[in-house]
Order: sequence, then structure tokens, then C-alpha cells
Amino acid sequence: MLIDYGRLSRADRRALSGLHDSKQMDPERRQEIYPAVLRAAQRVSVVVRSAAGIDRRGLHVTNLEALATALERLAPAAEASCLVDGFSLPRCTVPHRAVPRGDATSAAIAAASVVAKVTRDRYMRAAAARHPGWGFEEHVGYSTPEHRAAIAARGISPLHRRSFQSVAYTQLNLA
Repeated sequence: MLIDYGRLSRADRRALSGLHDSKQMDPERRQEIYPAVLRAAQRVSVVVRSAAGIDRRGLHVTNLEALATALERLAPAAEASCLVDGFSLPRCTVPHRAVPRGDATSAAIAAASVVAKVTRDRYMRAAAARHPGWGFEEHVGYSTPEHRAAIAARGISPLHRRSFQSVAYTQLNLA
């Protein structure tokens, strides 16, 4: 995400002053700040990968490649270096710098994280209509007791990663 704070209204600047690690923000706060983030952004790129693709390639590799794709879609040639959250991107053609705990220390990374989480939450709520019974509209993919109970009762849906090695999956014998 490329951000231009200079063109923001006072209200948007005030809203963005509350921007911080999106994992520390409740879903309602992320939803409130999301429009101000989009108005501040020069460009936004959201890259989505399927559960099947993640199962084939692994979560970490898939995440790094998705982040590189998003960065390549955004970065202008004149940009000296872009910031990315946590990891260097080995195959990325765009100059970048990994920032450990980036969404807690960089407003641009925190803003990108808000966009990612709001996008994911909206997708999961829409997916709940196509895949009723798993409670996606409530837990939006996080492993909650209700989510684990739905998996125990119904099995896994097409949205669940079969390679996911969580304690919840292991306890449910879903290997």
C-alpha cells in the first residue's frame, strides 16, 4: 500500500492517528478506520490465495509469494525501497526492507494489515452464505471453540486447509 497523507481531510487524519497493530484493534475499529485507509492510499493491491493452493505449496511460501505479487503490482520504478512486514521476499523484483513487527512500528504496514483483515473478514462473512453451518460469519476463520465444534459436527469445508496442523485439527482427528 502506498500512502499519501498530504491529501487527507482532518477527519481522516484524526481517524488514522489511531492506526496501530491491526491484531490489537477489534473488528469494529478496523472497519471504522478502513475507509480512511483507502482514502489515504495512492494504490492498494489485495492478493488472495486458495486453501488448495496453500495446501500444495505451504502457508509460508504462499504468503511470501502473495506479498511479493502485491508489492510488484504497487511499487513504482522510482520507489527507493518498500517496507514489508516481517520477512524479506527472496524472489521479489521490487527493492524492499523487511521490518520485524512491522504492523506495530510502521503506519503503512499497519494500514495494509487493516485492509487485509477487513478484506478477509468480509470474504468470510460472504462465504458463510455459501458454506452454512461452520459459523464463518462469526469467527471469520479463527480457531474458536465454536469453530472447532462446527468442524467436529460437520467435518471440514472446502475453505479449510487440509494441511493445517493446528492443535484443534489434531484433536479432531482430521488428518
